[in-house]
Amino acid sequence: MIPFEWWLAYLALGAFVGFFAGLLGIGGGAIMVPLLVLLFDMQGLPRDQLLHLAVGTSMSTILFTSLASIRAHQSRGSIRWSIVRSMTPGILIGGLAGAALAAAIPTTALAIAFTIIIFASATNMILDRKPSPSRQLPGPLGLSGVGTGIGALSSIAAMGGGFASVPYMLWCNVPMINAIGTAAALGFPIAAAGTVGFVINGWHEAGLPPWSFGYVYLPAFAGIVVTSMMVAPVGAATAHRMPTKRLKQVFAVLLYLLVARMMVKLW
Repeated sequence: MIPFEWWLAYLALGAFVGFFAGLLGIGGGAIMVPLLVLLFDMQGLPRDQLLHLAVGTSMSTILFTSLASIRAHQSRGSIRWSIVRSMTPGILIGGLAGAALAAAIPTTALAIAFTIIIFASATNMILDRKPSPSRQLPGPLGLSGVGTGIGALSSIAAMGGGFASVPYMLWCNVPMINAIGTAAALGFPIAAAGTVGFVINGWHEAGLPPWSFGYVYLPAFAGIVVTSMMVAPVGAATAHRMPTKRLKQVFAVLLYLLVARMMVKLW
């Protein structure tokens, strides 16, 4: 039986990540994975499986958070569906490959890879680099190739892809609000591929805690999904009402702190 305080913790985490998922077009894994590692460790889950469970659980919740965020952004016309259609095939291939790779990597190595990805993403947010005015998105084949890389990285790091796709689209001069809305839509195929991969790769893993479905820990999944789907539209509405530059910089600092805390805990 899961104690009541853990349900409250997962509900609170879902509300927190749901807001940022809607606001910045991210899946929420950048925040969710480090916090789930801490919560799972405090709950007494197997230490050598903490990160894989956190990554798999985070990826599965992004499926539902992204749906809520898509609906909110689509109602405001901010999703570029041509980009979504071109990138999705590559994202699915890269997501499945990334999940298989993540399951085969030792926990410490996976934590290092995750840290490098998050630090790079946070640094891009803080620097707010401006693209060349003439730079444009590539054609469908090029976008599919970009999607493969984003899908693999997103699956390994359990993020909805916004950490990479938003900076990439901004680099190609896609307006900020369209980049956020499109990244929210891209989060669904990333999460779908990653979830399938983590369930399959954890299916026969020995020593997983009760209520695990592969590398998805169902109590955390249920609690996070409930509140993240409720709050994601609030974040999306906020994104359409305010400039996000300063908030992105604050968010980047938060990423630095969370990922550093996770590394200290795992080491």
